[in-house]
Amino acid sequence: MRDILPALRSRCAACTPLALATVVAVHGSAPRDPGAAMAVDVSGAVLGSVSGGCVEGDVYEVAREVLAGAAPRVVAYGISDDEAFGVGLTCGGTIEVLVRAYVSEAELADLAALLDLIAADRPVAEATVLSGAAETGARMVVRPADVHGTLGTEGLDAAVTDDARGLLEQGLTGIQWYGAHGQRRMAEVSVFVRTYAPPPRMLVFGAIDHAAATARIGSFLGYRVTVCDARPAFATRERFPTADEVVCAWPHDYLEATDIDARTVICVLTHDPKFDVPLLVAALRTPAAYIGVMGSRRTHHDRLARLREAGVDEARLTRLASPVGLDLGARTPEETAVSIAAEIIQHRWGGTGRPLGELTGAIHHRATAPGGPSPATPAAERPDSW
Repeated sequence: MRDILPALRSRCAACTPLALATVVAVHGSAPRDPGAAMAVDVSGAVLGSVSGGCVEGDVYEVAREVLAGAAPRVVAYGISDDEAFGVGLTCGGTIEVLVRAYVSEAELADLAALLDLIAADRPVAEATVLSGAAETGARMVVRPADVHGTLGTEGLDAAVTDDARGLLEQGLTGIQWYGAHGQRRMAEVSVFVRTYAPPPRMLVFGAIDHAAATARIGSFLGYRVTVCDARPAFATRERFPTADEVVCAWPHDYLEATDIDARTVICVLTHDPKFDVPLLVAALRTPAAYIGVMGSRRTHHDRLARLREAGVDEARLTRLASPVGLDLGARTPEETAVSIAAEIIQHRWGGTGRPLGELTGAIHHRATAPGGPSPATPAAERPDSW
């Protein structure tokens, strides 16, 4: 939804009725992930996309019906030979899309409040009933410290609130199943939980030309990028205009004083043991998702020896992506940044790093929680299959 956030906020501010279509489930290959959104306002203007063009025409018609007073509903789009270039997905997958309207002043105010939180990078989750023994479209907004709205019963609200906060902590989105009163391992009510966590962080240490390219691609990928170096002449805003922050400090001092979570990626490009070793000792104590370190293989082996001398055990050393990046044959700083970004993406989604043309099976990998599978239950699964 972030891609259409400004336009949505302007419509809410003007009290312009709109219908919002949101991808709530994906089966097989599909162009957009759960959470992708498309809006249709009362004038017929369209914002965003749920499939990159495959099914938008039909979603538009459903949105117009809902705007005219029809009940919220979930529509599914798959593929067959007859519909591949009509109302199907040419990529061969299936998506489910929730379409609901915001028409009244109160509904638009509720949506505006959620959009304001998202725009301010405040952690928030939106839980919406999709089907079952609760009203489709019933909606609840969950924050770390409070809840607004209800899904119908106190027990269901309590269970969903607990799960939504867990998903929010991990930055995950998905469908959850419950009994009508929030009972676990039941399939009477399906609830889509969409989380909006602040952007993950990328910390780039070493204000060199490779860092400038890495900072640029990190921003492009949606990270909040910080560049840190102890040398005032190098750690300047002019050298890193795309970074969100440029910090002049000893790397390990900065790292130990900042918050690191399981979505943070750390890129160590300093090339200097007096910076690298204390920084990596500190980094390996954090839950960071990725710790990449630049250097030759000789530098890598020397670095490992120094880290062992500093008391780092073998289990922690295996977390290092060193030498950093995938083998793309990169030469320039920009090519090296692509190599680093490719390894970060591979690490996040569990890809092989091999050419897709050499592989078979699904192209898109589903997200996983740090250290294990996502607790968000795909719509195709039911508790009785556990």
